[in-house]
Amino acid sequence: MWAALSGPQACFAEASGDAARYQPEFSPFAALSDPDDPAAWRDLATLTDRALLTGPSITPLEGWETVGGTTGAQMAGHGMTGVPDEEAVVLTETDVPEILDLIERAQPGPFGKRTVELGRYLGIRHEGRLIAMAGERFQLPGWTEVSAVCTDPDFRGRGLGARLTMAVAAAILERGDLPFLHVSAENLGAIRLYERLGFQVDHEVVFAAVRRSLA
Repeated sequence: MWAALSGPQACFAEASGDAARYQPEFSPFAALSDPDDPAAWRDLATLTDRALLTGPSITPLEGWETVGGTTGAQMAGHGMTGVPDEEAVVLTETDVPEILDLIERAQPGPFGKRTVELGRYLGIRHEGRLIAMAGERFQLPGWTEVSAVCTDPDFRGRGLGARLTMAVAAAILERGDLPFLHVSAENLGAIRLYERLGFQVDHEVVFAAVRRSLA
């Protein structure tokens, strides 16, 4: 996350010393250059009272506390090829109301009013209605994350999410980056699906919601 906020996506960031966060309308995620450095946590406090952090482990230092979180698997597309999808359409800012409506129904994870501007998002429509989507969220040197893979509950089981994942991955690979994604460690079905698509589990990560201590 720090590599993204201090590198290719610095234009979407608010930064202070050794801490940075995405502007709130893009994403709730923040990052520290060194999570073991108390100074970085003090810098984060100048940016926000709450943040969502990710990494191999997150242990808040003085002045901060964990208020929620989950364990996830980080999967990388080593050796995969990706497959373009002729039915997929590029989603833009004009599609945001429909995107947010789909996000509300499908619940893939955090998605803000301007998240769609972080990368290229693709969707599939049925009779004009947006029923599935996936796109690019975090970008760091050599890597781009596949994110917001979701399908309307009424249209699940048709492979739409898999198709869009492969289409997004194809574009990432074409420009010379490697695709990666995150999935809940408990969602074994999704992990097996992504493995069939060519992703491999690289690391276990945590997603930690933190806030400044009230004491």
